[in-house]
Amino acid sequence: MHVTFRALTLALALIATPSLAFAQAVDSSELEATVDTSLLALFLEAGLVVKLVMVGLILASIWCWAIMWDRWRAFAKMRKQMDKFEDVFWSGQNLEELYTTLSQHKTEGMASLFVAAMGEWKRSFERNARSAIGLQTRIDKTLDVALAREIERLEKRLLFLATLGSAAPFIGLFGTVVGIMTSFQAIAGSKSTNLAVVAPGIAEALFATALGLLAAIPAVIAYNKFSNDAGKISARMEGFADEFSAILSRQIDERQQAG
Repeated sequence: MHVTFRALTLALALIATPSLAFAQAVDSSELEATVDTSLLALFLEAGLVVKLVMVGLILASIWCWAIMWDRWRAFAKMRKQMDKFEDVFWSGQNLEELYTTLSQHKTEGMASLFVAAMGEWKRSFERNARSAIGLQTRIDKTLDVALAREIERLEKRLLFLATLGSAAPFIGLFGTVVGIMTSFQAIAGSKSTNLAVVAPGIAEALFATALGLLAAIPAVIAYNKFSNDAGKISARMEGFADEFSAILSRQIDERQQAG
């Protein structure tokens, strides 16, 4: 009798085990079906604050790439124009003829420095300026102002890249904190640590962090690269300004001696 009861108990256990396993599989499949962790779902299910953080970071990232494309084109154009101008300038062409040609068009880079300095040169001699020191000082000041203007044009919008690179991770971290707070509030409200309760808030928090890094990393790399390129172009223009100032200084001395 005892052996028969044990055999019956064992048989019932064997029958119940597949049923329990099947029930657990059904519960897990239902849990997986109820938790959608796609990027679009994470955004749509996020709270208002986290949505604002995500939208702000996405727009900032798009603007960052637009600035990168604009600066890349501007720097490439500037290098091409400077190479072309240097070829013409050092070819021995008459400076006044070159000035007449360039002054009729919009100029950038070295050409802009040349036009500014030659303009001051011509105005001073048209007014019969007698002080060579004063003329040289005015030419140097004109070159300095034109150089500062060109450098400012080169560094246009680079400040945004630097600001985004330093601020975006913290903005993303703010979204992360808010998302984690949402998870804890959901746990407190449901009194359950079930994955379906915790996962959405944690996932949207990590998504906000990822967007912050996605905006910051390209911004930092682009800022360092373009700052370096701007420094090299500025050094080329400063070198030309010094050389051209020396050329005009010799021209002034020759005219003073001839006069």
